Amino acid sequence: MKSRLLFWVLRVSLVLMPLVASTSHASSTILVFGDSLSAAYGLQTEQGWPTLLAQRLKTERLPYQVVNASVSGETTAGGLTRLNQALLQHKPTIMILALGANDGLRGLPVDAMQQNLSSMLTLAKQQKVTVLLVGMKIPPNYGPQYTQAFQQTFSSLAQQFKINLVPFLLENVAGNPALNQDDGIHPTAQAQPIVLENIWPQLKKLLKAS
Repeated sequence: MKSRLLFWVLRVSLVLMPLVASTSHASSTILVFGDSLSAAYGLQTEQGWPTLLAQRLKTERLPYQVVNASVSGETTAGGLTRLNQALLQHKPTIMILALGANDGLRGLPVDAMQQNLSSMLTLAKQQKVTVLLVGMKIPPNYGPQYTQAFQQTFSSLAQQFKINLVPFLLENVAGNPALNQDDGIHPTAQAQPIVLENIWPQLKKLLKAS
């Protein structure tokens, strides 16, 4: 298990091409900026929730394309170092920011994670990018003080920056062996539509507003 987890942390899976282009020539870009939970770790790219999102947008004839810039093993510190380039390159209208899980699994200081996320949200605001913040939870074995502070970070930032929040990316998925791969961390292909349903209600509000 330890070696498998180490492999997961070090494995990098970066997808920077649009998953599905809208039929509209005036399509806007949704940038998915996360870690392995958004990078279809252990799956085919087309099975991951970002691709399912792109397919839904196309089906509903919404003028957006999806670019998945998620990296397996990414922390908020790593995300911060590459966000500016990603924003300049893809010029998104909306960013789905789904980082923090690896900070929690490594037991990194919550204050540092909050500062990194805050810096990313500030950068997005400066570039007039609307952000959907995606929250995460960690197992209780990290201690009640750490787990509570970790979870509270996302809601606090959403209130501070007045942005939409998905409270927990893996709602109805985490802890269910039938919906997780052998490592007990990464969702299976069968779980990806559930993950998308966790995101869609909050994202849809932003699509209407764009």
